[in-house]
Amino acid sequence: MWHRPSTPASTIGPWLPEGELGTSMADGLARVEAALTTAVASEHAFVSEAAGHLMAAGGKRFRPMLALLAAQLGDAAAPEVVRAAVVCELTHLATLYHDDVMDEASVRRGAPSANSRWSNSVAILTGDFLFARASELLADLGPDAVRVQAQTFERLVTGQLRETVGAQAGEDPVDHYLAVLADKTGSLVATSARFGASFAGADAALVTALTAFGEEVGVAFQLSDDLIDIVSEGGASGKSPGTDLREGIATLPVLFALAGDDPAEARLRELVAGPVVEEAEHAEALALLRSSASLARATAVLEEYADRARARLDPVPDGPVREALSGLCTYVVTRSS
Repeated sequence: MWHRPSTPASTIGPWLPEGELGTSMADGLARVEAALTTAVASEHAFVSEAAGHLMAAGGKRFRPMLALLAAQLGDAAAPEVVRAAVVCELTHLATLYHDDVMDEASVRRGAPSANSRWSNSVAILTGDFLFARASELLADLGPDAVRVQAQTFERLVTGQLRETVGAQAGEDPVDHYLAVLADKTGSLVATSARFGASFAGADAALVTALTAFGEEVGVAFQLSDDLIDIVSEGGASGKSPGTDLREGIATLPVLFALAGDDPAEARLRELVAGPVVEEAEHAEALALLRSSASLARATAVLEEYADRARARLDPVPDGPVREALSGLCTYVVTRSS
């Protein structure tokens, strides 16, 4: 049975277990939240306001939660665990500031994005500030952690660059898209699990397994975000349904439709060949996409990634931690926000 605890003040997902493990996780997340508040604070009031803007808007705290859960396979109370979890969340938050500038987004987590509230320059510099704070915390975790974080950051930037320039000549657009997701999302989720397990002193085999698990479930999580943008009726994700369509962002269902030749999807292909900004056409495209074979095919890919993540749990001992990680695999497929 899964429930959403009342603490801390973040939307952490319904897969957090009850009982002793759930209590430990909630306590750990409360410590992460307090450490995040400290990490975004500055002696300069405006810097504090800008740096705390997205953190205060909430979020699932998916990365620190996974780090804390992985740490349960070792000494979950090791002080480095919370610090590493905060490093991963600060890195994630920093990328959101930069992503919103690149995407010209006006809303993030149901609140005005930093670039729309202030300016692109403020948003970029705020992201840089958060990267700096993450690096400061990281320095106390040792050179190996610094190296892992540097490699992760390289993948984050590489994924963003590849997404920006698009698939190259001769490159399959679907393969390109999934590789971008692995770099942009999977890499940091993998590092979160890796840090949690390693700083808790878990066995090397478990660290390896959980790192691989993080990569697979991270891609699944982003795929589910993309599908929610299509199937959500009320904008529960914090943005209006079909935002990607309106902005001309080709997520997996659209890529499948564009690559196919199903006569039933001819009109859909025509509509999604570029940004769909006219309201009637947007509504039509969204309706066609929701009932399409391409959406069903993309959902099957999401399920495949969740199953691959679950298969990575074979070395994890039976018990509440493995059950929770398996529950996460179910959650990423079934979540609606």
